Amino acid sequence: MIDRPLTRRTMLRGAGVALALPLLESMFPALAAEKVTSPRRFVGINIPLGFHSADFFPQQAGTDYELSPYLQLAKDLRSDFTVISGTSHPDVDGGHAAEKSFLTAAPHPGAPSFTNTISLDQFLARRIGNQTRFASLTLGSHSLSWSANGVSIPVESSPTATFARLFLKGSDKEIATQEAQLQDGQSIMDTLLDEAKSMQPRVSTADRKKLDQYFTAVRETEQRLVKAELWTKTPKPTIDAKPPAKLPWMDFTGNFRSFLDVVRLALQTDSTRVVAFGGDAGSPVAALKGVTQAYHSLSHHGQNETLIEELRIIDRETIKIWAEFLTQLKATPDGDSNLLQNTQVLMGSNLGNANGHVTTNLPIIHAGGHFRHGQHLTFDARNNAPLCNLFVSALQGCGQEVDRFGSSTGTMKGLELA
Repeated sequence: MIDRPLTRRTMLRGAGVALALPLLESMFPALAAEKVTSPRRFVGINIPLGFHSADFFPQQAGTDYELSPYLQLAKDLRSDFTVISGTSHPDVDGGHAAEKSFLTAAPHPGAPSFTNTISLDQFLARRIGNQTRFASLTLGSHSLSWSANGVSIPVESSPTATFARLFLKGSDKEIATQEAQLQDGQSIMDTLLDEAKSMQPRVSTADRKKLDQYFTAVRETEQRLVKAELWTKTPKPTIDAKPPAKLPWMDFTGNFRSFLDVVRLALQTDSTRVVAFGGDAGSPVAALKGVTQAYHSLSHHGQNETLIEELRIIDRETIKIWAEFLTQLKATPDGDSNLLQNTQVLMGSNLGNANGHVTTNLPIIHAGGHFRHGQHLTFDARNNAPLCNLFVSALQGCGQEVDRFGSSTGTMKGLELA
């Protein structure tokens, strides 16, 4: 028997079933003449109460900046991330309401007539989401994800439930029930679309616009139903990991860590390539030593040094969890590199200063991907650069040929692909 080299398209075949293999080290000799291209991925994280600016932002710009007190926790990753100051979304105001626009840049989110636009993660998911079981994951305490029609994507608020959805297989009966429900859903979509189309000749121009938006939503739903039906017949990945422990909802830092553990597994198994996580902005008391008051109250500290010191405990824990996540991604092989190199991780906030509900000079860190990092990019603190310029760079880093998103004026100056 002649041994054949493993190619990237090597399949396991048997009993009428074909299973594509992941990228293996044994494939690299066969790929000597073929460039190995791992999937590009994106994770967006919003910490809606932000960070204490004096401890977050470095004092110097460029590559020789001194790490700020918070970023000292990620000193071993210095070359893997870029700190960005002096950016915001033009016309995004409204204090806490700005979290709705963090990944969209839609203006005036606090206005009664506010209409949102598509979020960065959903824009990307529409382009690459058909390649994975889940086009995207929307996780956390609030949704960052908005459809093309400005409809909020429901959020999954439990790390344990997310793990089950990704990796736990249901019984044959449960799968059959799910398939039947999907088929019923498709039938319902057909009926709704027929009924809506019959109304078009009898409605006003404004209503036709609403119907067009409705048709778009129906078509997107149909596409998701068809995709879901196909994936019910595909085995979920098998992993050597236990589900995260169920934590009380008020332990928001513990849940943040659990969520990121699940996100790493989702990326590693290529279950999804797009993730959006919305952090907590409520009033629980963090389950951390030294914290005695509610998180939201601490963020509105009024320059009280006692409150600021408790806020620092939460901020440092958040940065520590983020750094652990990046470290784990970097230690996870992916093709001919690692998960961090192939995954952009954007962490920031819709508030530059929660104490004053300020929505400018947002704290932003962009890590991973195929970018040259290890720097502090600074823009005008008063006349901020559009944060959407970073979004355009992120989309291009994911292989998308786009030059505009939201309020962008181009790509982010100083952030270059390696």
